[in-house]
Amino acid sequence: MCFSILCENWTAGYAAYRFTHSRQPTLHSGVAMMTPMMSGLRQFMRIPGRTVGSSPRKKPSINLQQLFDMWWYYSIELEPGRITKGIYPNDLPMLPRIMLRRCRFPGLDCLDLGSMEGLMPALMTRQSARRVTATDFNDHCAAKLDAVKQRYDANFEFRPVGLLYDLHRALPQSGYDLINLSGLLYHVFSPLLVLAAVRPLLKRGGLMIVSTNVVTSDGHFMEFNNHGRLQVEANTFWYPSVRLFDYMLRFMKLAPIDCAFIPHDTIAAHSISRGGEYVFDKPSGYLSVVCRGTDDVMAGNDDAWMRQAAARSWEHLHLTDWQRAARQPVSSIGYDRQNCRSNQPCIDLFDAVRNDKPYTKITERRDSHVLCLDDCE
Repeated sequence: MCFSILCENWTAGYAAYRFTHSRQPTLHSGVAMMTPMMSGLRQFMRIPGRTVGSSPRKKPSINLQQLFDMWWYYSIELEPGRITKGIYPNDLPMLPRIMLRRCRFPGLDCLDLGSMEGLMPALMTRQSARRVTATDFNDHCAAKLDAVKQRYDANFEFRPVGLLYDLHRALPQSGYDLINLSGLLYHVFSPLLVLAAVRPLLKRGGLMIVSTNVVTSDGHFMEFNNHGRLQVEANTFWYPSVRLFDYMLRFMKLAPIDCAFIPHDTIAAHSISRGGEYVFDKPSGYLSVVCRGTDDVMAGNDDAWMRQAAARSWEHLHLTDWQRAARQPVSSIGYDRQNCRSNQPCIDLFDAVRNDKPYTKITERRDSHVLCLDDCE
């Protein structure tokens, strides 16, 4: 359930981002005549990783105790026996981590969205991924990410991507066998637009872990967090119903093949700190779904509308770069558990949430929000 409860960091980071990008200089051809300035500029531009006009960023030296004194989203062991204090109790299940363990991606490419301190990218690296890209709105966790990369020998790259609506433009040349989109859809104004932006990055037949808060009542609808009635945390906006969430995924050519669910009353009982309190008066919870990318929408036999909307609506045709999705290579990623019912190509999420046993507490430590030095998955 990433990306939550960081209002002050989010706002400050966004202001810095806007300030930086509003001050990028424009170089006109006439500047070439300014020999002294251009000489220095050419030297400046040759420094790897630096953009024209940016100031050198010297990373401050941070010692281990300063790292432990920082606010942490995840609990991460930075040296033997010393674990940072994250926001989650140690016995609360981390559903995307459980789903990740069932994926098989040695030598393949992975993308994690909203990485915070890098728990999921570290695990992806340790599970032998070829390339792992961690992302966040900005680099608000830079020092902590560097510490995790160093101590876990995790060679993942980090990319600040801004708002997720233009993610396919922020990562223009990329395609991934596995994408983790967890704990983000309830933090955005338009969950469907975010799915549309992420979808072209998935290789054909690749896997996407999509996890979000949902309402378990029957029907196709979304609840808005007016007056903080769903959750008092200020970056939370929407809870879709399970049926609508299922429909949105299939509409975006994502076939749900497995899922795990934890009720919000279980989460509330664990007393998550810092503004994450769940106050909704309707049955709800956190649902993590593994989807396989398909070449067409997953419409039911009686759903002519979904097929027509995919073929004719300007929104579906143009908000997602389907040409890029179709050009992606076929992924060889595997999955250990195919929870499909009645030999259908995807599961019914509403039936799964209603009938399957929900998660309440971890059965083993590796199911938690705690990352330890000897963890491989």
